[in-house]
Amino acid sequence: MEPLTTTYPLKHSVPRARVFVVFLSMVLCTAILCLLQLRFFKPKIKDFYSFEVKDSRGRIISLEKYRGKATLVVNVASYCQHTDKNYIALQELHREFGPSHFTVLAFPCNQFGESEPGSSQEIESFAKGNYGVTFPVFHKIKILGSEAEPAFRYLIDSSKKEPRWNFWKYLVGPEGKVVKFWRPEEPIESIKPEVASLIRQIILKKREDL
Repeated sequence: MEPLTTTYPLKHSVPRARVFVVFLSMVLCTAILCLLQLRFFKPKIKDFYSFEVKDSRGRIISLEKYRGKATLVVNVASYCQHTDKNYIALQELHREFGPSHFTVLAFPCNQFGESEPGSSQEIESFAKGNYGVTFPVFHKIKILGSEAEPAFRYLIDSSKKEPRWNFWKYLVGPEGKVVKFWRPEEPIESIKPEVASLIRQIILKKREDL
């Protein structure tokens, strides 16, 4: 007589399969939600004043402190054929229109003719000592290439104009949007009316808000 062989059903195989399917579904859903969040809800830089930069001593400075003002952002250099004329003109602008509603923001850069070789603190001392500069001179940055300063890259992307030399100027409005730009050889007389007009708009708006 043959022995009886009893087979038992695999009681746990179906539940385990279900658990695995549920787990896999949860993982997939979580991954999809994360991707959607990165795609649609990632914080975006909206304007120039949303960025942070470094001052001449390497300390982090939020450009938010300049919101509400008109700012003239310039890539400066100490040993350039445009240095004397531009530093004198920039300080004249800052003295005439600043600092309540306007300021010049200077960003040293050594990528054009290697005409800004010094350290950030040396550059600041040079500007103050030789031209009596009273506007901010920030940490030396790069403007071109993959290491470009994000704040300056914003100006370039917004204006569709990339500096080709030292002392390009970008006029930024009180909301952080680029209003106009000038090349280094353009005279101060062509900049003053634009700055004055923007400041008048700022003052009128402040009076309306009172």
